[in-house]
Amino acid sequence: MIILDVHRYVIVGSASYVPEEQHPPFFDIYTNNESVSPNPHSPLEDYSLHLVDIHLGRLCDKRTFKVDKIFLSHNQGLYLYKGTLAVLSVQHQTIHIFQVTPDGNFLNVRTIGRFCYEDDEYLYSCSLIHNFTNYRPYREMTINSLKHRLLCFLYQQARDQSEAEGNLQHIRKFFQHFDQFCQLRMWKMQLLDENHLLIKYANEEVITLRHVDPNSQPSFYVVYNLVSTQVMAVYENTSEQLLELFENFCDLFRNSALHSEAQLTCSPSNNLHARLNQQRFKQTIINARFGGQTEAIKRLLAQLPISSQSYSSSPYLDLSLFSYDDKWVSVMERPKPCGDYPIRFYARDSGLLKFKIHAGVQDRNPPPAARRLVAFTFHPQDPFAISVQRTNAEYVVNFHIRHLPTESLWSVPEVIVTCL
Repeated sequence: MIILDVHRYVIVGSASYVPEEQHPPFFDIYTNNESVSPNPHSPLEDYSLHLVDIHLGRLCDKRTFKVDKIFLSHNQGLYLYKGTLAVLSVQHQTIHIFQVTPDGNFLNVRTIGRFCYEDDEYLYSCSLIHNFTNYRPYREMTINSLKHRLLCFLYQQARDQSEAEGNLQHIRKFFQHFDQFCQLRMWKMQLLDENHLLIKYANEEVITLRHVDPNSQPSFYVVYNLVSTQVMAVYENTSEQLLELFENFCDLFRNSALHSEAQLTCSPSNNLHARLNQQRFKQTIINARFGGQTEAIKRLLAQLPISSQSYSSSPYLDLSLFSYDDKWVSVMERPKPCGDYPIRFYARDSGLLKFKIHAGVQDRNPPPAARRLVAFTFHPQDPFAISVQRTNAEYVVNFHIRHLPTESLWSVPEVIVTCL
């Protein structure tokens, strides 16, 4: 689910399994020569994106994607930047770009993958000698437009490095790994702004979830310009340069406060305490067994691309205002282990206890062997939070609100409204 900045519309995704009795045609599964092979770990589904008007409670528009694979969990396959929506089809290796209009409609802008410009397909079809109606893109022997731009950038980069060093080592290395570059597939993506995409490439075993530890495998991060259709930069997942950019400009990757004038949130880029936490995590990986500097870079860059609306800008989670255990709650809205005791928030300046948050149902002991997870969603500004706790197959939803409106915002206990 993605909420638009105007706070009136919400984008909701739904999926349904493709029935085994009516197996889809071969060329519906393999629509181009970059399409991946489905497997039980990554089954094909039919997807729909619904644009809902919250004020009127009605469906405004809808887009469907048949026989596809789009990662809807945690918005991994969707990204909204202001009014621009990007959808990544992993199965068909295509990025769909839509514009969400103020009156509540999806406007098709372009599709990126086999072609990059809007009129590329028309020009290509005009150049075909044989009948275009029986033409199957899956049988094409050519490299698709987006992959071609990636390969051109890598070759030009290798050529420039070889000319600067006066040898052909980098060009030889490019041709040595040429087949591996051709086998790369799009795994994740995000919009850096309205004109730039950050795309993560990996091999097919990784993106189809057949590998046990996907983040340890080689991958590439590509910065792509939507307007000029040029590849601006390519980084490996061991790049110290990309890690430095990520640490120093973390807010430009998270985009968690696009609705406000101040884009600064609690991140390693602008918060000393968040920076220290990340450095401790980095040193833990470096000093661990089978760790090291390269492994630490891989683990930190594995956060990229960042899913849409996955970070909170709530002042309750600002580490410059409060001290709390990020093992139980953090600015990243993901399920975490649920403790037996309430989460305590201490004032950063005085060290005094300011408030507590209880997850689950108070005065109720869970089963001893139960695996408990809880996910928090904080309001961007107001003192309000929602927690969803899962204990085995049971869910508990809590609404956390201020106890007394006349008291100070940060010095009151909470009131919990529980829904079983």
